[in-house]
Amino acid sequence: MTAAPTAESIGVLGMGTYLPAHRRSNEEVAAMAPGISAQWIARRTGVLRRHIAAAHEAASDLAAAAVTRALAAAGLDAEQLDLIIVGTGTPDELGPSTACRVQALIGAHRAVALDVTAACAGWVFGARVARDWLLQDTNARYAAVVGVDVFSRFLNPDDRSTAVLFGDGAAASVLGPVAASGGFQDFHLGTDGSGADLVLIPSGGSRHPASAATLADSGHTVQMRGPQITSFVDSAFPRVVSACLDRHGLGVKDIDIYANHQPNPVLLTRLAEKAGIPSDRLVIVGDTVGNIGAASAPYALAAAADRGRLAPGSRVLITAYGAGLAWAGSLLTWTGAPVHHQASDDGDHSAPDQTGTPSTSP
Repeated sequence: MTAAPTAESIGVLGMGTYLPAHRRSNEEVAAMAPGISAQWIARRTGVLRRHIAAAHEAASDLAAAAVTRALAAAGLDAEQLDLIIVGTGTPDELGPSTACRVQALIGAHRAVALDVTAACAGWVFGARVARDWLLQDTNARYAAVVGVDVFSRFLNPDDRSTAVLFGDGAAASVLGPVAASGGFQDFHLGTDGSGADLVLIPSGGSRHPASAATLADSGHTVQMRGPQITSFVDSAFPRVVSACLDRHGLGVKDIDIYANHQPNPVLLTRLAEKAGIPSDRLVIVGDTVGNIGAASAPYALAAAADRGRLAPGSRVLITAYGAGLAWAGSLLTWTGAPVHHQASDDGDHSAPDQTGTPSTSP
C-alpha cells in the first residue's frame, strides 16, 4: 500500500481539462430557439459559444480525458490513484457511478471510485470529500476529483432559459499532500432541499420513470425557474464569499483570484462588482464555454493557472451554486501545480464585453 502523507495539508498537484471539439455558436442556438437572436444571447448572458459532445462521447469519456491530463500534469500514473470522485448531474446512466466508468477507462485499478451529486457545486463537494479522505486514511495518498457535465443531451432547444446557457466539458484535479501552508484551507458547503424543484431534470428517475408521456412532456430536459434561481444565486454568492473570508479574518481584496462557477458571465460580473471584487481578480470562462455545470469552477481554476494569473502562495476563493439547491465555497492556497488546460480560445477575459441585465442563471 502507498505510504501515508507526510504533509499536513492536501492541495492540487495537477489539473487537466477537456472540451469536445464541436463548438455551437450563438447563431446556431438562436436558429433553434424561437424569438431570440445571437445578439440577444450575447447581451443578456455574455455567453458567446459553447462546446457540444460528439455522439460517441458520454460524461465518462470527457471526465477520463480530463483526469488523464491532470495525471500527466502531476507526473503520476493512473495506478497510483487511491480515489476517484466524479461530480456530475448528467451521468452516463443512473447506475453504476460514472466514476466507475472513468476508473475502467484510465486503468486506475487500485482506486475507490464514487460519484458526488451536487449539481454545479459537485467538484467543490468532491474536493471536500477527497481532502478529508486523504487526511484520514493512512493508506491513501492521491485522489482525482473531476467535474463533468454533458448538458447538450438534456436541453430543450425551444427553452431559451436553458438552451442559451449550457455546454459540455470536464475539468479534473489530482489532489495529494502539500506543505502545511498550502492546499485547501477551508470549505463551506450547504444545501436547501426545499428548492429542489427550481432547477432539475424531472423525469427518468424512480419518481417519474421514462414513458411516452414523459418524453412528450420534455421531462428529460433541464427545466429551470429562471427568476427564482437568479434570486438564489444573488443571495448565495455574497453569503458563501463572506463565510469563507470571515472565518479567516480576510477581506475581499486579500484574495488573489476568484475562480467561480459560471452561471453566465453577465450575472457573475454583476455579483462580483456588488461584492467589491476587483475585476482583474475575477476569472471569466463562461463566455467561451457557457455553463458547464460541475466543471465550471475547476475549469476557471485551471484557466487562471494556465493564463499565469496564479503563483505559489496565491490565495484562491472558489465558489459554486446550483440545483439542490446547493452552494459551496473553498479557500485554496495555490502551490504551483502544473496544468494541462485545453483553452477554448486565446483570450483572457477578466470581465465580459457585453452589458445588460441577466434574465437567466445557473
